[in-house]
Amino acid sequence: MSQPCVNIGMVGHVDHGKTTLVSALSGVWTDTHSEELKRGISIRLGYADTTFRKCPTCPEPQCYTVAKKCEHCGEKTEDMRTVSFVDSPGHETLMATMLSGAAIMDGAILVIAANEECPQPQTKEHLMALNIIGIENIVIVQNKIDLVPKEKVIEHYHQIKEFVKGTVAENAPVVPISAQQNINIDVLIDAMNEVIPTPVQKLDKPAHMLIARSFDINKPGKAIDKIAGGVIGGTLTAGSLHPGDELEIRPGRKVESENVIHWEPIFTTINMIAAGSDKVEEATPGGLLALGTGLDPSITKSDSLTGQVAGAPGTLPPTHDSFTMDLKLLERVVGVSDEESIGNIKSSEPLMLNVGTATTVGIVTSARENVAETKLKRPVCAEIGSMVAISRRVGSRWRLIGVGVIKA
Repeated sequence: MSQPCVNIGMVGHVDHGKTTLVSALSGVWTDTHSEELKRGISIRLGYADTTFRKCPTCPEPQCYTVAKKCEHCGEKTEDMRTVSFVDSPGHETLMATMLSGAAIMDGAILVIAANEECPQPQTKEHLMALNIIGIENIVIVQNKIDLVPKEKVIEHYHQIKEFVKGTVAENAPVVPISAQQNINIDVLIDAMNEVIPTPVQKLDKPAHMLIARSFDINKPGKAIDKIAGGVIGGTLTAGSLHPGDELEIRPGRKVESENVIHWEPIFTTINMIAAGSDKVEEATPGGLLALGTGLDPSITKSDSLTGQVAGAPGTLPPTHDSFTMDLKLLERVVGVSDEESIGNIKSSEPLMLNVGTATTVGIVTSARENVAETKLKRPVCAEIGSMVAISRRVGSRWRLIGVGVIKA
């Protein structure tokens, strides 16, 4: 398998078949956390790589597959491109995780189950997130068509078209499939190739990586001289990385001294690079990868570095304890049955802010009509001009209310 060149998000309402579809396309079941297996939903971001292939003899779209041998004629298939899937949780309480995943998506598949009315609350909320964050390359999947009669599938299709009218997904293709029964997967691959292009790689810039997961891969009881360093996972937005390269991670680690808290960058060396299940000698932008490092694994365990930025020392964006945002708010709160209007942001109000793969809480210190100054509970590493997804506490949940752009 070649290195992935594009990240495709899998988004939509809980239990509409996102993880099953990733499994149908890649053979990987991305729910691996014990609570995910117990509850049957995605809690953390899941990742899987697959290579899209084409049969040289079968007609389109029948020729598209992920199999090495064509299921129709038995001919050996040809590699087209390798992609990474980012499987986002659909549950309403996990919206922050979905927004973190959206930061590394080049395009998205919006999964909508045909056996439920459209739109469901999180279908609406996830589409609004894609709309406001600016992910324009979208394919809509009408899943579970095997569970309803043809007339209902057609009626549901019209519900989808009405739902996406006026949004970033208005002209997105709608592909009816059954992920469980492997129906129309070839048509879906064709649509993804058409709608979600491979992004242009920025190889001439310093290496910057958004960290979306971090791990301790050592099993309990492992001999101390056999312990492997911590692993970080994410995607390169620019540049390239190689084993042996020095790495800086920001904001880094929290240091408390004489009741004063500050954050210090972490420095380490890359020991190994993995793309999917393969070790590679060079990492380039466009797909998901894992870096084995020289870090103490206690620093990386349990996703503790998620939301940080890694890259060539001395080249990373600044670390912000506070920033000012230009605001663009939605008219109404989405994801709830009673969609109340969104008023102005007020001073002293807490907001959940997603910047890149980082999630933090910001307390508003000053607010004007289209501008807000915020003091962050946890600092973020981000360029001036970066987009921020803004959520407000509505009842017992954080709800997406708009976006901001960091000014300073």
